[in-house]
Amino acid sequence: MSLRLNLSALTRGVLINRPRLWKSFTTRSSQDGSGDPPNAGSASGGGSTVNIPSRKIVTPLPPLSEPVENLQEVQYATVTPEQNTTHVTTLSNGLRVASESRFGQFCTIGVVIDSGARYEVAYPKGVSHFLEKLAFQSTENYPDKDNILKELERHGGICDCQSSRDTFIYAASVDSRGLESITRILADVVLRPSLQMDEIDIARQTILFELESLKMRPEQDLILTDMIHAAAYRENTLGFPKLCPEPNASVIDRNTLLSYLKLHHTPSRMVVAGVGVPHDDLVRYVEKYFVDTPATWETENTKTRGPSAADTSLALYTGGSKLEECEIPIYAAAGLPELAHVVIGLEGCSHRDPDFIPACVLNIMMGGGGSFSAGGPGKGMYTRLYTNVLNRFHWMYSATAFNHAYNDTGLFCIHASAPPSHVRGMVEVLTKELVTMATAPGEQELRRAKTQLQSMLLMNLEARPVVFEDIGRQVLSTGHRKRPEDFIREIEQIRSEDIMRFAKRLLSSKAAVAARGEIKGIPNIDDIQSGLGNGEGRLPNSKRLSLFR
Repeated sequence: MSLRLNLSALTRGVLINRPRLWKSFTTRSSQDGSGDPPNAGSASGGGSTVNIPSRKIVTPLPPLSEPVENLQEVQYATVTPEQNTTHVTTLSNGLRVASESRFGQFCTIGVVIDSGARYEVAYPKGVSHFLEKLAFQSTENYPDKDNILKELERHGGICDCQSSRDTFIYAASVDSRGLESITRILADVVLRPSLQMDEIDIARQTILFELESLKMRPEQDLILTDMIHAAAYRENTLGFPKLCPEPNASVIDRNTLLSYLKLHHTPSRMVVAGVGVPHDDLVRYVEKYFVDTPATWETENTKTRGPSAADTSLALYTGGSKLEECEIPIYAAAGLPELAHVVIGLEGCSHRDPDFIPACVLNIMMGGGGSFSAGGPGKGMYTRLYTNVLNRFHWMYSATAFNHAYNDTGLFCIHASAPPSHVRGMVEVLTKELVTMATAPGEQELRRAKTQLQSMLLMNLEARPVVFEDIGRQVLSTGHRKRPEDFIREIEQIRSEDIMRFAKRLLSSKAAVAARGEIKGIPNIDDIQSGLGNGEGRLPNSKRLSLFR
């Protein structure tokens, strides 16, 4: 049985009844109790396509467009004055204890010491490098380093030791309930190390392997940092190498290390800092383990040799050059060419200097990085070394500004790399950029650099270990901690005149140059110094640089 449709009759019926059908379609019954207007939720009777919102209740929850009734007022967490205070206590033997409370279950505790490579004038260079490798080994109360690691593991902790040219840091992060245990470990590691012969031999082998591996790596940052400091502070303080020279590895022994520790790991040169710990508890434990118990070199009858007092010399900036002609390994997988590396430095300022904040802003403004860096303004893509160097000269593979600030001096420098055939051009580009620093920065450029510096400061201080290091270094240097808000305010007050004044101060100093790789075409330091004194930054007998060479 089939169903037959009379399409002609159906069409005729629709046309005849069209007005009635349309009225039925656009009319809504108001008997559903919704209280909506007749045309709510559908096209209006006039044929408009604009819908009228429905007021039909579809959920018992209150609408988001109206305030919620009987809701308690929100109570936001506030920072108390106690949380913004760094407590500092000086003990009877001159040891300083500094701490700051911080929310969280874990804490960071450590010892910051006025020690490092700059104080090795009367010792074989590399003592600090050895001590860094010997950290958290066996001690008087922990005969095996595994005992230390098990105790740290029991409290969910980690430990670390880092040395710089003027500071030595031992630190650990643990559960706050392990405060006494970790304070005892730190006291033993700093004051009562065993320094067994097999441990020293292992440290020696580790250092030799590290020195060998550095020569096999394309990255040259560590080696060039030592070289530029050696050029800038020739044969004094900060010019001494941080990395142990290979011939000295066999010379440094237990007596040498104990002699150095006796003069430099003294209470007056130390700060025990803690973040996230009660200050009174920290002081009590420090007195128990750092003050009441003597150090190894006070109880052992060892034959120590060396000076009778720690070196107090101020850093003397000399300028000069340190060049090394050699082959540098290449990035085989990346297909990059062999690169020559050049660093040009100028005398900067210490972190106590009034120009320290302008120096930091200028460093951010110069910025830089590698030619393969990815990212936007936050990655430094709008800094001068990107816009004026990496984006213009295709043969430049990297250009980065550094600002090294110490207690009594500073070093502002630019590190760049390019193929050996462009060594002279690279030096000319860097010289021109250093001279250009003395020109007035644009308003937007200055604003961007200040904002980026403020952002970096605050983001770094969100990490507890960074706060610990900040407290320890500041208290060691000045006796108190300067709050981040103070730095933010000082950064905000920097004007273009401050940047120009500091840049001119930089250019008035002697140049320091370090270079490594195939550098046969590098200009001599007198030509570089002449270019820095030239208003246009042009070296003698230099040609106009081509963007397409």
